[in-house]
Amino acid sequence: MNSPVRAFKAVHQLPMVAAYGVADQIFDVDDNAYIDYCGSWGALIHGHAHPAILNAVQKRISLGTSFGITTSIEGELAKKVIELIPSIEKIRFVSSGTEATMSAVRLARGFTGKDIIIKFSGNYHGHADFFLIKAGSAVLELAQSSSAGIPADIVKHSVSLPYNDIELCRSILNDIQFRDRIAAVIVEPVAGNMGVVPATLPFLKMLREETLRMGSLLIFDEVITGFRVGLGGAQELYGITPDLTCLGKIIGGGFPAAAFGGREAIMNCLAPLGAVFQAGTLSGNPVAMEAGLQALHLIQEPNFYRELERKTEIITRPVKEYLLKNRIDACIQQVGSMFTLFFGSTRVSDLESAQKLNLERFAQFFRYLFERGVYIPPAQHEAWFVSNVHTEAHLEKTRDTILDFLRL
Repeated sequence: MNSPVRAFKAVHQLPMVAAYGVADQIFDVDDNAYIDYCGSWGALIHGHAHPAILNAVQKRISLGTSFGITTSIEGELAKKVIELIPSIEKIRFVSSGTEATMSAVRLARGFTGKDIIIKFSGNYHGHADFFLIKAGSAVLELAQSSSAGIPADIVKHSVSLPYNDIELCRSILNDIQFRDRIAAVIVEPVAGNMGVVPATLPFLKMLREETLRMGSLLIFDEVITGFRVGLGGAQELYGITPDLTCLGKIIGGGFPAAAFGGREAIMNCLAPLGAVFQAGTLSGNPVAMEAGLQALHLIQEPNFYRELERKTEIITRPVKEYLLKNRIDACIQQVGSMFTLFFGSTRVSDLESAQKLNLERFAQFFRYLFERGVYIPPAQHEAWFVSNVHTEAHLEKTRDTILDFLRL
């Protein structure tokens, strides 16, 4: 396995080996079909092998697959992103979400001349060393690494705070040992890697107010939510303007591509204009840029997001009603077309509540769905995704299968 969750360890079974995908289904090497709610972890908002994306990519490939030289398609995709997300005045493409977030942090440090990064427990920003941290035994302690292979000196400039805790976070941001050293606060406006856990609007407003007051940057990690929860991302839903935004998943159209962007004055600190170095051989790869551009064209179709949410609610609304009516210790949390069914709690708002979930019950649930041709992410602390090509018949089958399990 080239990524841990693919091993299916949390659900106690051998992992799937995928062979191909068509629309809202994936097929394994034994040609078993599954309705797919992972969608390459949210990237495939248009489903598998969408004809418009495939046709454009095939034409692009015929011109060459990589140059390590700027191509015009990069500029086309950049203009499209800037058109759709007003907070982004200038953008740089990279090849993964981890590259986007780690580069945004380096840029924030270079722009502000400060060293500390604030993140939130349960928010996942990729696997750069300074993100793999856990809070110390006291909240004012600097972070400890949560992975082997990371020296303490790397994470000593990172602080992990409780997600959605307004008063505690405000007090830490104003603590004398931190307030003049904070380069940036990075946050997932809707967390997707402890399951779907949205930030509250007052929490995000507080972060915006405090970072402006301190002269620090606010970074929105919208690798998952960008172009997923709305045309302008989560920042449009919340009405909050970050200084920098990290994007991924959908902007690659199923290919490895990501980006970070924001205010021009900040982005101009990047080399070659400024002193903050960042580079990558495959950054702005023309094939990935073409796929991403086609994906963004498709999401601009009339009523795209309204229809996507309607489809999602074919599953979520009846399941929510059943859980409430029968007082089952579980809940569905949803933002747009991403949602998670949590077992063992009626509300998940932060990492502490996410850690109290019934993981064994989820493992039983996963296997029940899998055996009946429904594939969801193989871990409780992940988001499910609906695409615009999910058929009503498949959504209804999924809904009924979930309800059947809950009745057991």
